[in-house]
Amino acid sequence: MSAPSNPLAQLLWLTLIALAGLYAASLRAEPAHVLRISTENTAEHVQTRAIERFARELEQASDGQIDVDFNHSARLFRDRDVIAALTTGKVEMAVPGMWQLDRYVPDVGLYMLPLFYGRSAQENYRVRDGEVGASISAGIGQDLGLKVLGRWLDLGHAHLYFTDQPVQRHEALAGRRIRIPGGIANRSRLQAFGADPVIVAWPDLPDALGNGQVTGVLTTHETVRSAGLWRNGVRFSFEDRQYFAQYVPLVNADFWARLPDELKRLMQTTWDRVVDDQRAEAAQAQAEAKAALLAEGIQIDTADAPALKHWRTVARQHEDDMISRMGVDPELVRRAEAVLEH
Repeated sequence: MSAPSNPLAQLLWLTLIALAGLYAASLRAEPAHVLRISTENTAEHVQTRAIERFARELEQASDGQIDVDFNHSARLFRDRDVIAALTTGKVEMAVPGMWQLDRYVPDVGLYMLPLFYGRSAQENYRVRDGEVGASISAGIGQDLGLKVLGRWLDLGHAHLYFTDQPVQRHEALAGRRIRIPGGIANRSRLQAFGADPVIVAWPDLPDALGNGQVTGVLTTHETVRSAGLWRNGVRFSFEDRQYFAQYVPLVNADFWARLPDELKRLMQTTWDRVVDDQRAEAAQAQAEAKAALLAEGIQIDTADAPALKHWRTVARQHEDDMISRMGVDPELVRRAEAVLEH
């Protein structure tokens, strides 16, 4: 189409072309997909920092096609409430702790079974990053109608902490009242060691420690450090790798379905690039927290490999009952055992 010869018509024609160009540019600048991300941890937490990197890199790599709205510190939702928010589309992505999921998807409880007691991070990865882990992630997607974006982020190993006297051998756990956040696996595992697990809400823990309601706590080095639990009487730690805690990247199914394939691949590859660094940073954070506990005068005793293996066998004598009560698929347990034992 040629430009009109009339000067006035030509000016109008050029103006229309310019406006059309501006409109097209505005359409290109408008993000096609808004991705709201909710996390519970504070800005300085190792998990939060990794998700922030993911958000920044994804927005840049998508050239504005994905506009990321990242909210930490439970500004949108607490993790205990975020599954409902995800399934109803109130948020597009969240990365809750795995302990928030087993009540919805019982197979997630596999990783809390005595089979994994005392195992290293690398042993956990062999199962979680392999075919068994893929099956569990697929089950989360099927049961909750959510997309698991990729590999899980680390928090680290949970251990035991005490106020009254040190624990240097498993036999010394007999009769000790230990605070747990809940869960059949946590209760049954500690009961197998002769301990007396007690459910105490986290906000009530300082009083429970102070009045002797409990003398032990199941948690992590980093949590003890961040909460300053030495101020509530914690003086001793028994490092025995009760379980290995991780965070699960979940995406709303409708949001995922709307993405073109190239943006789906971009989200997955961008996420995968942050995982290895985050896992290394989480391990470093736990090591630094341990050093901080030692600096505060907390005595830390570590169970050796033969003891961990022996007491794993002891706890596994109760495992069939735990599997039944928790609703974990026994076939998944057999598959995980095959990976760990070969």
